[in-house]
Amino acid sequence: MGGFEGHLFPGVSLFLYGIYHAQLVSRALICNNPVQYPPRRPWNKGRWAKLRQIYYIGLMKILSACILVAQELHSIDGQLVLISKIYHQRDFMYHKQWQHLTLYLTFFLTGCADMVSQNLLPQRCVALEQGAQAVGILLFLPLMVSHMQDTEGVELQFHILFTQAVFLLTVVVTAELWAPNVMLVWMTKAFLYMVTGSWLAQIGFSLFKPISGYKWMDNDKNDLAFTATFFCWHLIFNASLMIWIYGFSFVWYCYIH
Repeated sequence: MGGFEGHLFPGVSLFLYGIYHAQLVSRALICNNPVQYPPRRPWNKGRWAKLRQIYYIGLMKILSACILVAQELHSIDGQLVLISKIYHQRDFMYHKQWQHLTLYLTFFLTGCADMVSQNLLPQRCVALEQGAQAVGILLFLPLMVSHMQDTEGVELQFHILFTQAVFLLTVVVTAELWAPNVMLVWMTKAFLYMVTGSWLAQIGFSLFKPISGYKWMDNDKNDLAFTATFFCWHLIFNASLMIWIYGFSFVWYCYIH
């Protein structure tokens, strides 16, 4: 997640995944359906009938992970190695890049778990999907804590706020393992996915392409204080977006669909 693209692409992926969950929650509330089991399209005969029965969210996770890995490898100058052999030394190299690739691997594995559960098993195993998701987020948290060790100033402040959101998301997806049918847990999870995604993309813009055209100053107390204000704006924006998604879903399922 180094550079502008390294923050933007995974941020957008997490944000869209949060919107997907917000749409599932809205449909479950309106149609009184279990949120874990979105209804399949009715089976019909035809050329594309089988494709219409496939859940694509797992495939999208896999494709997103592959794109993120390709972007990370493209941004590395030189050959990606784990341990250097210069002057008979054995130093670990590219520690941040290996952290990013480890994170993307968890996205890939959760996508594989979704594909197996939703499309290959004779009966969908929601516990497998939720367990893979929890493991992925649990790995995300220590990687982010380690990621902040060599940052300071405004960049550190941005990543501290991001890590707080990831910590809350970790708590929620862990609680979901014991309370899979609680609607409040799903609403909170969708909200936190949207917050982590939008804030991660915002980190890319703020650090590498600031709106003002001027770099944020680490020794400016106003810049440090404004990061918290900006984070609160993201919370308000995502909460408002969830309300809008519910309103649009209500109109769609009650009056149009």
